[in-house]
Amino acid sequence: MSVIPELETSPNARATGELPGRMLQLKCPNCSRNLGALDALNWSATPTCAGCHFTLSNQGSIWRALAPDRQERFRRFVREYEEVRALEGRGSSNPDFYLHLPYEDVTGRHRWQWQIRGASFRYFETKILPQIEDGCQRRLDVLDLGAGNCWMSYRLALRGHRPVAVDLIDNAEDGLGAGRHYLAHLQKPFVRFQAEMDRPPFQGRQFDLAIFNASFHYSEDYHRTLGEVLCCLRRPGHLAIIDSPFYERPESGEEMVKQRRALFLRKFGFPSDSLPSREYLTAGILQGLADAFRLSWRIAKPSYGLQWALRPLKDRLSLHREPSKFFIFWTTI
Repeated sequence: MSVIPELETSPNARATGELPGRMLQLKCPNCSRNLGALDALNWSATPTCAGCHFTLSNQGSIWRALAPDRQERFRRFVREYEEVRALEGRGSSNPDFYLHLPYEDVTGRHRWQWQIRGASFRYFETKILPQIEDGCQRRLDVLDLGAGNCWMSYRLALRGHRPVAVDLIDNAEDGLGAGRHYLAHLQKPFVRFQAEMDRPPFQGRQFDLAIFNASFHYSEDYHRTLGEVLCCLRRPGHLAIIDSPFYERPESGEEMVKQRRALFLRKFGFPSDSLPSREYLTAGILQGLADAFRLSWRIAKPSYGLQWALRPLKDRLSLHREPSKFFIFWTTI
């Protein structure tokens, strides 16, 4: 039985009528000056910063919000990331692959990972998202941070919301370019921005919800990333961190990073360490962020099945390190 849903909207979304034009208030990702309002579906627009002369352009229906020096800064990371993902067999030439995400990997190549993503999203869409929708009583403006191939933005758009997909990776198989597979199945296209999480090109207080979709652990500076994204949220606003590796003990996270880099060096010829990312979360890290930004985290623990639940016992018996856990951390500001 197909898991591709028909276009639907939540009751709250239907009550508000048709979607208005997708206007975004932008700031320069290079110097943070106000770039003014942008009709994000006007592909010919070229907002230009009066201070540093950075120009925001649209190529392939993706807004390019990386300044030249930042493109150079991420060049090695993007090259290595894309090489690894290609060798791992990410993406597909079959559009059905994207339309079934995150519930099913029709290629069968990474089924266990998509089982985790699917269970996490199912919990989010049934237990958490309805609470946010009920509180807002309107369509949500959403930042999908680390959007990857845009499956999260697609699912949110099916519910009648207005996501903006943000990622560094723009290729057509595993990055923002793969978003094209969803557009024919939506009444209104979602917007895509090639940008970094630490320098989102958006003026403050224009989004209702920000989601780090298996991406927060790529941040080089959790405090800066979170501070920038929180500024983008209206009040009240909502933030969710989904599927970033979590460890009870920091040393377990450090051991994971060492093992991962050694594995990459053996398999791919490089350790994939071009960015100084932390790559995991702990209770201490989350508490530090809560204290800094006056947040109160709520923790959801989706079920990933018996085999996943037995991992800690198996690893203790085999003297392996503590296994990673995947939770949903969310808060309201």
